[in-house]
Amino acid sequence: MSDFYGGWGLFVSAIVIAGLVYCIAVLWGAARHKVIRDAQGNVQADTGHVWDGDLRELNNPLPRWWLVLFILTVVFSCVYLYLYPGLGEHKGLLGWSQVGQLQDEIKKAKASEEQVYAKFRTASVEDIARDPQARAIGERLFLNNCAACHGSDARGAKSFPNLTDKDWLHGGSPEQITQTLVEGRRGQMPPMAAAVGSGEEVRQVANYVLSLSGSAHNPLLAQLGKDKFKAACAACHGAEGKGNHAVGAPNLTDKIWLHGWGEQAVIEMINKGKLNVMPAQKDRYSPEQIKVLTAYVWGLSNGVQTAEAKTADVSAK
Repeated sequence: MSDFYGGWGLFVSAIVIAGLVYCIAVLWGAARHKVIRDAQGNVQADTGHVWDGDLRELNNPLPRWWLVLFILTVVFSCVYLYLYPGLGEHKGLLGWSQVGQLQDEIKKAKASEEQVYAKFRTASVEDIARDPQARAIGERLFLNNCAACHGSDARGAKSFPNLTDKDWLHGGSPEQITQTLVEGRRGQMPPMAAAVGSGEEVRQVANYVLSLSGSAHNPLLAQLGKDKFKAACAACHGAEGKGNHAVGAPNLTDKIWLHGWGEQAVIEMINKGKLNVMPAQKDRYSPEQIKVLTAYVWGLSNGVQTAEAKTADVSAK
């Protein structure tokens, strides 16, 4: 609010000081209050409210301990406002601030984090993947940032790759996974209908694509679409349809369909194309965290287990 009202600090200070002055005035008045009694010692001063004939509401002063407690509260408030910010733009004698405290906590967290990640800095990705502590950290990093797209079990969903198998669009080596995390990926299948030909020719290519993986297809249409596939699609997917990691072209000879399966799904892909984006994580995570996350993802696709997990499996058998 101070951005559009320059006197905001003075306004807050005035309210705080006025509140303290009012409390002091009330306490002063309460301390000076005395009970008036007659010669017989009966209280004469009351509020004038009477119930049941003789039940009167008196105007007694505050108990001494209660009054002292209020005074200590006011004194504490004054000391607090002198030491800490509370009077508008006054920063306090100690110079404390919420921003400063947050920065101190961040520094402490980074120092603690540095100790944890120190032992992973020189270790290989393969060794990190087998370390129980690193695996737990990698899992937490994955759940916090990657599970929204790839699922908590990393098995993906339609248009989001499964990270637990060996089917990689850009390669599944530790180096390639690290590159994916650091730089992100932009996978684009351009609309190819114009390059393929008419609607019937698109259908022929779609059936040929399905035949590559042994999926249900029309053999006659597939045979007619073979040459058209090699002319329009082989540049990215390869002459045999096995894909190309360099451009992120998927392998069409397996039965893993990232964007949907069946003749109609393939036809739609040829006609409309597809754009998938994996955002870069270099600004979100430190190099050490990237390395641990790489090890975790690499371990998922390679069936890596920690020593404890292997022992548990053997015991179970």
